[in-house]
Amino acid sequence: MAGQPKDITIVGGGIIGCCAAYFLTRHPAYSADTHRITLLEASSTSTGGRTADSIQDPGSLLAPESASKRNPAHEGIAGGASGKAGGLLALWAFPQNIVPLSFRLHDELAREHGGDAKWGYRRCYASQVDCSARLPPGFSGGQDENMTAADNNGEQGAIKGLHKDHKKSAKALKKLGAPEDLDWLDTDALGGYDNMGTPENTAQVHPELFTRAMAQLAEDSGVKIVTGAKATAINKSSDGKSVASVTYEKDGKQETLPTTDCIVAAGPWTSKLLPRIPVVIKTPSTVSPYALFTAINLPSGFPSPTPEGSAGGSAKRQALKRMQIVEPEIYARPDGTAYACGPTDQMAPLPATNAEVQVDEARCRDIIDQVGSISDDLGKDGQVLAKQACYLPQGGPFIGEVGGTKGLTVAAGHTCWGIQNAPGTGKLLSEIVLEGVAKSAKLGGCDASRFT
Repeated sequence: MAGQPKDITIVGGGIIGCCAAYFLTRHPAYSADTHRITLLEASSTSTGGRTADSIQDPGSLLAPESASKRNPAHEGIAGGASGKAGGLLALWAFPQNIVPLSFRLHDELAREHGGDAKWGYRRCYASQVDCSARLPPGFSGGQDENMTAADNNGEQGAIKGLHKDHKKSAKALKKLGAPEDLDWLDTDALGGYDNMGTPENTAQVHPELFTRAMAQLAEDSGVKIVTGAKATAINKSSDGKSVASVTYEKDGKQETLPTTDCIVAAGPWTSKLLPRIPVVIKTPSTVSPYALFTAINLPSGFPSPTPEGSAGGSAKRQALKRMQIVEPEIYARPDGTAYACGPTDQMAPLPATNAEVQVDEARCRDIIDQVGSISDDLGKDGQVLAKQACYLPQGGPFIGEVGGTKGLTVAAGHTCWGIQNAPGTGKLLSEIVLEGVAKSAKLGGCDASRFT
């Protein structure tokens, strides 16, 4: 089986598809002379879901001389969540059947390919913090000339993010105290601190740079990458039992690829999705390596967060009448920036491709106001470099054969831990395609055959 020639088509140029391509070329059974691997990415640009005034190449910040170079032929790669997510890695992530494998592979990839310089890999801390927001300039507990009062129905529960049952009571947090090197968070804002992860079990990458690096390494080993190629059909054999080809559109023309094995890794376009709204802030100096899961008390008079389902385009901003709790997440990066994201919004419809994802600037403004209210480094002393939006896959991860069709494999629905679990998923896919079974970890609840 492993020695048979294979025509492998990967649908999706995000982090899962690119990791699958990479690990296929590293599998002992792979030969560029025997196997053909083609990766199709529907978008031909990576600028979708990012405002025009945002920095377009994060590699220019990290280490210009060694960071993953932007390949013009790869425009469209990492155009969705793979380029706009936070990039947190953790042994305490989920699902636990694949997390240890993937966390280890992240470390091995960084060691082998210089990931610290190329895609910002480093070990870090993760913490839960309770904070009290300061009112932005021009606000004094009332409303400014551009704001109207709003009743927010009292205190509202915070949206759950990557953290899961790690938060303790405020009294317990205050007893712990914060570490001294968390000096970029204003001490007068901090009300409680709880450690969630240490460099022993927590790390980070810049997901766009990592994905681009995996794509380039895969291409260097024989993978053909075609961007602006939207898959339209997965065609089966005459008896319907196996994959025969994949049809895609590029430049207004239809092409059909003979295919023995098709991996569908189209991210949000594979399953039910939720958008996430992230921003990137340039800090005045490189901040210490912490990923913070915040609970921020917004006081009366603070700009009211944009309601879910709202277009956010109103000329007048509303002020809170009552205290409200929000939970933006903040990830300090080694390139002198901090990534911050807010809650999910289940109302935004999914466009045809990631190139058409729109950014709700009002929601980005909410995040900027909130994180700036607890840190001058993220507020008045910082510079917003990027305002972005992406869609979050939900429900899985789903990995494995689909619908009993030989050669048809899915890898999708990776939730908020897609960056963490991408290398492990890629390695398992390489084993499924070239050996017929996943060997490096048990699929368990991730096995796609359980749901089809």
